[in-house]
Amino acid sequence: MLQLHDLCISDNTQLVLGAAACLVVAGVICRVYLPQSKSRLPLPPSPPNWRLWGHFLPPHSSSLTIAGWIDEYGPLITLRSGFEKVVIIGRYKAAVDIMETQGSSVADRPHKIAAGEIFSGGLRLAFISFGDRFRRMRRALHTHLQLKAVEAYEPLQMSHAKNTVLDILNDPCNFRNHAITYFKSFAATTIMKVVYGSTTPTLATDARMIEVYKLMDFTNRTMRPDAYYLVDSIPWLRHLPWYGRQLKRGFEKMKQHHVGQLNCVKEQMQSNVDIGPSFMKYMLESSDDHGLTEVETAFLGGTFFGAGFDAISSSICIVLLAAARFPEEQAKVQVDLDAVIGRHRAPTFADQGSLIRLHAFISEALRWRTPVPSGLAHRTSKDVIWATHQGNYCIPAGTTVYGNHCVCPGQHLANRSVFINALLILWAFRLTVDHTKPLDDITFMFGEISRSNSNRPCSIEFETRIPEAELRRMMQHYPEVASFDGVNH
Repeated sequence: MLQLHDLCISDNTQLVLGAAACLVVAGVICRVYLPQSKSRLPLPPSPPNWRLWGHFLPPHSSSLTIAGWIDEYGPLITLRSGFEKVVIIGRYKAAVDIMETQGSSVADRPHKIAAGEIFSGGLRLAFISFGDRFRRMRRALHTHLQLKAVEAYEPLQMSHAKNTVLDILNDPCNFRNHAITYFKSFAATTIMKVVYGSTTPTLATDARMIEVYKLMDFTNRTMRPDAYYLVDSIPWLRHLPWYGRQLKRGFEKMKQHHVGQLNCVKEQMQSNVDIGPSFMKYMLESSDDHGLTEVETAFLGGTFFGAGFDAISSSICIVLLAAARFPEEQAKVQVDLDAVIGRHRAPTFADQGSLIRLHAFISEALRWRTPVPSGLAHRTSKDVIWATHQGNYCIPAGTTVYGNHCVCPGQHLANRSVFINALLILWAFRLTVDHTKPLDDITFMFGEISRSNSNRPCSIEFETRIPEAELRRMMQHYPEVASFDGVNH
């Protein structure tokens, strides 16, 4: 009888066999879970990748890596995040062709168990699938943030923009400090007033704001195109007590913060305290009209605050950086300001209709260094065909798509905040870059330069265009509503 000897397998062979088994399992999972196209057309091109968890994106300059791939492989590229395919749209025409022309097919959000359910409790607008709850929350934001509604906040925005000019006068060679302290404080105070009715100045260095930064940073990491959690491929992991503890703790902290802010507004309303108009006050007074629970309302307010806070402060920094980096364009804007306004009175919102060049400069600066380069994730609800001269591609139903071509509900508030700051600062100062020092302008795209722990170089200097004494006098008499001016200079 034939007998088989014991089969001895070396450690290296076991390792190879184990790796091969893992790849087979991964292949099976990919075949089962990844979207499949019925058209048999290929996905958009994909950069080479040999990492098990997908393409690697650097934590601080991922948009540059993506831009390089777009230049090399075309307007659309396909990345892999874990077992998921992600399509990124990197050119305007392609974004219009897909996000607008076929907008109904990419209106949904991807189902993210880690970011959307464990960390957000299904309550953050950025992670909610397109449906009844999404429509109710989005409608509530649009209703309160119409252009006419945000005009009520002009005095607040003018007051804090004026204070920023005075702060720069006091310290014209420390732009990083202004980015950390004043632009963040401007954004925080403005958004706190709009969302919660608070007229107390909100400093960027407050302990509560530092805690908000941490939550926002973690949220931003979960929204990156390469963010991947194993639970998104193996859903039953969420039921293990030890899995996702950081995500669960983050949700509890976020819920406590958002509900606490809403309760403060409720207490003020019950005590007949006149806090003026605010989004949370409006939502509480019209709760029956929108059909949202108080927890949904609290998270909607928190989402509004977080998105507006980072976008406004980062956008102001980007516009001022563009002015310093492109002095010829800055000079053209200032020639226009002198022609329309002169140097003997301070500009206001009333001048915005006559300042076409400034509006164009702001738009181009934010195209040059976009505050949120990747935008929010979308999900295709059916196959999306994209036709090119080189051939047709298909984005299968169920694919995550980043196109950065959606209309933000808070655009009017954000645009006006950026405009009044850019207007006053470019009217009052000439901005220059100290070329003897290094300058990392990419961090402005993510608001990182204004993080309290950032030590990245930023050497922009401010030179007055108006005699300092005259400028201080005009700022002290700048038109505003006194009750909004919470900081004395």
